[in-house]
Amino acid sequence: MAAPVSAQTDQLARLVALFPGSQPEARIAALIRRVCAETLSLPPLPAPLEAGAPESETEVAVAEFAEQFSADVSAVTGAQRSRLVKQLGDGAFGAVVSMYIADFVPRVRAGLEALGFGSEYVGWVNGVAWDHSTNPANLVFNDFLPAVARMRALDPVTSELVRLRGAAQHNCRLCKSLREGTALDAGGSETLYDEIGRFEASRLLDDRVKAALRYTDGLIWTPAHLAVDDAAEVRSRFSDAEAVELTFDIMRNASNKVAVALGADAPRVEQGTERYLLGADGQTVFS
Repeated sequence: MAAPVSAQTDQLARLVALFPGSQPEARIAALIRRVCAETLSLPPLPAPLEAGAPESETEVAVAEFAEQFSADVSAVTGAQRSRLVKQLGDGAFGAVVSMYIADFVPRVRAGLEALGFGSEYVGWVNGVAWDHSTNPANLVFNDFLPAVARMRALDPVTSELVRLRGAAQHNCRLCKSLREGTALDAGGSETLYDEIGRFEASRLLDDRVKAALRYTDGLIWTPAHLAVDDAAEVRSRFSDAEAVELTFDIMRNASNKVAVALGADAPRVEQGTERYLLGADGQTVFS
């Protein structure tokens, strides 16, 4: 099966190539990639050096945080967060962004390979031209996430249902409080969204949506053991472009793990929900 041509092919390679040049930071980056992959039971992202067991108090704090980030970010404790910040200071945010890359690019690889698209998107496994200068946060938040948001093969209601499923699984308070306007205008509603938590038994959600939500759960909770039937159902119910977009949407939505991990996911409204628009340029616009 041939995957659709996508800018995300290059974007993934750019994310993988990000690696600090200084030795202490490089060891931590390699440690993050190893720990995240081991937690997921997936092949790790490549690294220009190997990092074995943690060798310092700083590395212990980073490894512990990375493991919890990958296993279940909603269970990151205040103590873990405090230890990370104590050890890394202003570098804590950058380290967590690196965890997001180390955690979710392997998941995307697993998903695309299960769908039959792996070879088109994981050319970086054969060699990497390391990028020691680009700021990972800038590439993730200013380039990668908007590029995914500009993809428009998938219908907005399905995209929103998948987003809200991920928000619930990661327990992102901000994400759970938001409602995308195009999806609302296309038929999304609180009645429909209330079905997400019990989607398997829902009579309102169709089989296509249920297939997308099963795949979402698989990438979040069991990426090393994606059900063959679930991937086959996605392939049968979605076009190639839609299936690829669905996979990248799940990764885009999972950027909420950075905020959740750092305890920075408070909603913008005290109660109820807030409407926003995902613009054609991939930027979020609040009313």
